[in-house]
Amino acid sequence: MLAASKNQKRGWFDGYQPKGFDECQAANGTTRPHYAELSQNLATLSPEDMERRQKLADLSMRQQGITFTVYGRGQGLERIMPFDPIPRIIPAAEWDKVDRGLKQRIRALNLFVHDVYHDRKVLTDKVVPPELVLGCTSYRREMHGIQVPRDIYIHICGTDLIRDESGNYLVLEDNGRTPSGVSYVLKNRQVMKQVFSPLFGEYSIRSVDDYPARLLAMLRHVAPSGGDDPRIAVLTPGLYNSAYFEHSFLARRMGVELVEGRDLLLENGHLHARTTSGLKRIDVLYRRVDDPFLDPLTFRPDSILGVPGLLGAYRSGRLNLANGIGTGVADDKGIYPFVPDIIRYYLGEDAILENVETFRPLVPSHRQHILANLDKLVVKAVDGSGGYGMLIGPASTKEERDNFAAKIAVNPRGYIAQPTIQLSQHPTLVDGKLGGRHIDLRPFVLYGEEITVLPGGLTRVALPEGSLVVNSSQGGGSKDTWVLA
Repeated sequence: MLAASKNQKRGWFDGYQPKGFDECQAANGTTRPHYAELSQNLATLSPEDMERRQKLADLSMRQQGITFTVYGRGQGLERIMPFDPIPRIIPAAEWDKVDRGLKQRIRALNLFVHDVYHDRKVLTDKVVPPELVLGCTSYRREMHGIQVPRDIYIHICGTDLIRDESGNYLVLEDNGRTPSGVSYVLKNRQVMKQVFSPLFGEYSIRSVDDYPARLLAMLRHVAPSGGDDPRIAVLTPGLYNSAYFEHSFLARRMGVELVEGRDLLLENGHLHARTTSGLKRIDVLYRRVDDPFLDPLTFRPDSILGVPGLLGAYRSGRLNLANGIGTGVADDKGIYPFVPDIIRYYLGEDAILENVETFRPLVPSHRQHILANLDKLVVKAVDGSGGYGMLIGPASTKEERDNFAAKIAVNPRGYIAQPTIQLSQHPTLVDGKLGGRHIDLRPFVLYGEEITVLPGGLTRVALPEGSLVVNSSQGGGSKDTWVLA
């Protein structure tokens, strides 16, 4: 029996080559200690058994509506998120540093946002150039002087992490406006337990199942004062939004209303939801609608997604929004290079998690370096997301590089550039065999009475061989992330 298991194990990893930093194997091909048991458990599954389980996982995802929307690809809008059954494993000591670094980062970013909309000391002290903040497309002058409950602006943050070729965790970007993806974390774990239970073995893995309860507790904590039983609702743009599944999933798991702008109205200065039993007051709105669409009286007048007068209720303290309006100043990619300075300025500490080296075209020497090395760099629009508005130099054409060079010349504030980091790779099931694919990690942080980090988060995987783009909209998938207890 043991001999058969060993033969099967060699079959799964036959031809597998660790490249750069491989999460599972060292450069010499030996299995890292925390993956040893998984390798043994994997050996108990034949290729036919794995294929059958993979089909069951896909069927489960489809039946539960675990989908996202792809725009402008000439195909059906709804797609299931590609799911890879080989889990990512993170040892407890390794996770401890990530946990501490993320908590440090969200504390500093919240202090930064509060300062930007109040005293602006960080600008007068020239820690961050004022023109970068005041020229940010996500800066909301309407927020100046508004006092928000508990002084918390970024209640939910999804910070993207990568590992370099030495295995160091680096922050790629912060998502402090309307971060998405946590529903896939919870569903991936559920599917793993149901379909790939043999892989768990004797591992002691930290649970992610209590995230909706923690999210609800945080939302209740930041409710405007004076209410013993605050009413919570999730605001969604509607059925055709790419993350609608997540909006409905979280509302259902928290036991709160899922509403659209057309379901809401202001009465006597308070926000109310129309329900079958009449109007119900809303104290905290977990909004998944971007700033410009929240209030047509203040922002985009053509918006049908928001509520006329919403900012007035927010300003008066009768309503709280999670995340707060204007938090985009903290996750603008043009501000990103200054986050280590922001941490040092507000907390008097060095950043626990380092940034990726970043070049800013606004600096003449940086611009010269970028333009001379477009074939080696990754260039990003500072307000881009989802893998769009990006140039990956080594995979680009001369025409694409010339196009970006022209864009940078016209709008240097609108772009940053970073070295092409190969990301870590992880064994991934592709066509019935294990192949190395690049991955990143998006942990989710909640800031309420205390700061909590969901153990693990969303590991996204670039499924095309050699690709560095992990976004689902660009063909990426996801896998379960195990943080060891």
